[in-house]
This record gives sequence, C-alpha cells and structure tokens, in this order.
Amino acid sequence: MNLLIENFSLEKELILDRESDSPFKIRTTSLSLSKQENQIIECHLTFWVTLQFYDRIDRENLFNLKPEIRSPFSAGEFQDSEFQDSESQDSTDIQITATLEPALIPKLAENGTDAEQVALYIERLNQQEPKHPILSSYSWYALEFKQQKEGGETGYHTLWTYLKPFEVAKQGINSKDIDSKTINEAMLNFAASWGDIPQVNVQTDGQTDDQSIDPNNSEDSVDVISQVTEEMIHTFEELTNNLSEMTEEMVSESIKEINDAFEEVTDSISEVSRNINSSETIFQAIINFFVEDNWQFSYLKAEPIIRVNFQGKNGQWDCYVKVIEEKQQFAFYSICPIRTRLNKRLPVTEFITRANYGMIIGNFEFDFTSGEIRYKTSIDVEGDNLSFALIKKIVYTNVMMMDEYLPSLIAVIEGKAGVREALARIEV
Repeated sequence: MNLLIENFSLEKELILDRESDSPFKIRTTSLSLSKQENQIIECHLTFWVTLQFYDRIDRENLFNLKPEIRSPFSAGEFQDSEFQDSESQDSTDIQITATLEPALIPKLAENGTDAEQVALYIERLNQQEPKHPILSSYSWYALEFKQQKEGGETGYHTLWTYLKPFEVAKQGINSKDIDSKTINEAMLNFAASWGDIPQVNVQTDGQTDDQSIDPNNSEDSVDVISQVTEEMIHTFEELTNNLSEMTEEMVSESIKEINDAFEEVTDSISEVSRNINSSETIFQAIINFFVEDNWQFSYLKAEPIIRVNFQGKNGQWDCYVKVIEEKQQFAFYSICPIRTRLNKRLPVTEFITRANYGMIIGNFEFDFTSGEIRYKTSIDVEGDNLSFALIKKIVYTNVMMMDEYLPSLIAVIEGKAGVREALARIEV
C-alpha cells in the first residue's frame, strides 16, 4: 500500500498545555501528513525548544517521553554553549519531532485534506480553542530529539519511532492485523540502538526481507527485547492515566494484545535469567542482582555497562554500573536529572564540596565542563567474592543519597536557595 507524505512549512509560535498551571510556547518549523488511499493516518510536527525547557520535558515526561523508551545519545548529551552571540543564540536549542495521538487524527481530517489546511486548522485552534486536546503535550508522542553542537549533531530516537502509535492504535490490532511478528520487529529495531544488534528491514507491505532476525538467536538480543517489552507495556499502562477519555479505552485494549504478543519472548528471557552464573564475573553477578531484586535494566556487554532507571520520593533519574573485571572493581552512579547551567556552576561546586565533607560511603562528582552531577559508590573486591548483600549496599546507599540531596541540589541549580540554606535543609 503506497504511502504519501505531504509537508508544509509552519513557522509559528504555538502555546501548549494552556489548561495546566505551566503553559509553554514552542516554535514550529514544519508539519507533515502521512496518507494511505488519500486518508490521513499520521501527523508529525517539528518544533524547537530551549535547552532549559528540554530539561522540563525530560523531568516531567512531556510529549510521552519516558526514560525507558529512549535510545542512547548519538554523540554525547545535550549541552549549553559557552560561547553564544546574537547570530548563534539558537545554537543550543533542541529540535523535536512528534506524532499526534491517533485518536485525534479524524478531527484533523474533518478540518483539512492536505498539510497546509491542517496547519491552518491548528493555528486557528491556537487562537480560538486554546484548550483543545490537540494543543496538549500529552496528545503528542516525541519521536526524535536533535541538537547541533560544535563538531556535529547529537540526539536520540524514542520507541515511538519504531512502534508507530498509529499502527498500534489501528482497529485491526484486535483482529491480529498487527501480529506479534510486526511488533517484535519494531522492538528489535529499537533494541538495536542500544548495542550491536542488526536492524530488521521491513518492506512497505509489512513483510521482512530474507535478512530478518529471529529474536531468539542470541541471549543478548532476547534480553534487550524482553527488558524493553516490559518497559513498553508499563509505559502504555501509565499513558492511560494521562491521555484524554477518547483515547483511554483504545490504549487499555492495546495492552492485552501487546502482552500476549510478547509472552513467548518473556518466557525465553526468564529461562536465560535463571541460567546466569553469578560466580563467573562481577558483571554477571550484578546482572543477577538486578534480576533477583526486580529491577528493570539494559546493558552493553562489550563495555561492560549496565543502565537502570530509579524513581525516588523526590525525583526520577538514570543510574549506571561500570565494571572493571581485571581489577575486580565496580562503580554505581546516580545521574542528577538536570544539568547545571553555566551561571550556577560555582555555587553548585561549593554545594558539592561542602556536602562531600564527612561522607563515608560514596561522594558527589561534578563535571564543571558539561554541568553533569552524579553520585558514586564503588567497591574493590579483589581476593574476595562479590555477594548479593554487598551489591545491594552499594546500590541502595547510592540512590538513597541522591534522593535525599536532590531537592536541595535542584534548589541551588535553579537559584531558589543559597548553598548553606539548601544544605541546612538536609544536614540538621
């Protein structure tokens, strides 16, 4: 079935989430429609936001951006530019491409038959119906994030790039028009962005070519797919709390279908997990800990690095495990969910220096160049065994410390408290 793409330049400012306590502006650049048999099936919007506002998107999961459904950065994380002039003031802005919630596509079709008419309709909504669901960030699924920086471009894709919301939302999903094979291919291609897993080539008719990959061919592939599968299902469940009533029923019905489609893969990964020998390497011991302690995680065996996401009382952030097998060492890092802007790096340096004094297990680290803050706990077990209890102590001490200090740290970064005042809230 032929797919027609229509593009229209839309250089406007739109206000989103006007019903919320914190509405915001985006600067749009283009709108595109995907059509099949002259019917609109998908609408993409490309727009710019500041680096500061990207931090809010990241922190509040706007545009359905969940930590567990994003690929790694292609060339390092987004950064402030230390040298900006009037001609390059947008150099640190982030370009986002998002796709509209499928349940709202019929509303577009009622008000336009091509990209230009749809773009004008969205402009009219912005002026006349600012509380319309189309102007809600929860009605858009972020597909791609990009930033131009010195030496090239960096960014990442989300799961929605591969598992297209309009395909999942088709009425045919309940009649097996979208079968487990199609979803598996989407999940495998998303997993490929995390490591050395080849992508599956899908033809326009939905069939794969002769180089299609069986997800059960390797333990690594199955492991990544299983992790992402569980995370994706969890994400859909959370989205039902955010989407409008018109989409809630559709998403709820989709969850069971997705769960059934991956039941066989999940059974396979359970068997693989049971066969992990925790005594062989530190890396495998740590994987075994996360499996037994019911953490969701992904890993790159070649590095070796393990990534997990943690939700504390005061925020959510990424964590990383780094293993040095030859020295029998491992370190666990909690990454502060927001970066420090240039004008706040000196007070943050003072905060971390004062906070670190007297700490016994672990310490804060601050990259003054990038603005990244992390908490590190580590251990050297040369000549001894790395037990479940030792790993648990390293991991839980770390995340508890980050959770305890995070509100005060953010207050300093955002200029809402001085260093001593912020520390006094903790160290009483």
